[in-house]
Amino acid sequence: MKYLLALLAGLLLGAAAAAAFIVFNPLVSSSSLSPIEVSRNELLVLNYSGVAEDALAHTNNGESSINPQPSRVQQLWEPAVRQTDVTVTLLSGSRNETVGLGIKFASWSESTQLLSGEAVVDSLWYVYMPGRGSLVVGQRENRFQYLRDIVLPAHWSSSNSWKGQWRGNLTFGPGSLGTGVVVGGSGEFAELDSAAIETLTARAYSAENGPVAAEGQLTIEIPAAVSADSFEEGVVAGDTP
Repeated sequence: MKYLLALLAGLLLGAAAAAAFIVFNPLVSSSSLSPIEVSRNELLVLNYSGVAEDALAHTNNGESSINPQPSRVQQLWEPAVRQTDVTVTLLSGSRNETVGLGIKFASWSESTQLLSGEAVVDSLWYVYMPGRGSLVVGQRENRFQYLRDIVLPAHWSSSNSWKGQWRGNLTFGPGSLGTGVVVGGSGEFAELDSAAIETLTARAYSAENGPVAAEGQLTIEIPAAVSADSFEEGVVAGDTP
């Protein structure tokens, strides 16, 4: 019996040590400044609410702490999409004016390696801006720091919640500089081939309901050539520069 108890104690200590290493891994660095943020090109900045209840629609497999809404939305319980979240949300500009619609698909990746500080999500944004056009942003996200700094503390807290001020870059690929890939769809973005990053600012999180106060930001680099082409097209069409 004493050998069995010793084995169980060893397993528990090993599991605790592994969990502590994952959470407090000193090799995991904080998000660095993205090259887009210091780019000389035009930046298209789109803001959205990170709270699911503020979205036009949000759905998942129905087992997440974040409930699908509206209540009659189809849940993604089929095996192929069981680890996927879909959000339809309004996008706003710098003056908090609505400028477009964003649809985000996000799926947990099998390449997640928590021991290396990687909680990987593959995501895709479809962005439509009336009067301007549409584009697609494909990216790989690393949500490890978000989980470590916000989600876990919320579950460990006696209040089942977290409050504070947290901001981080979610995007870490597939671009070589840790940026997402942007492909133009229509309108002035038709020829767009660029990069993007997504950042998240969180102030409150509930272990029972998910984000309570959070804002996301999608920053898209618009190369000078694309901006010039859009300007020339406007002049030819008779628009006022």
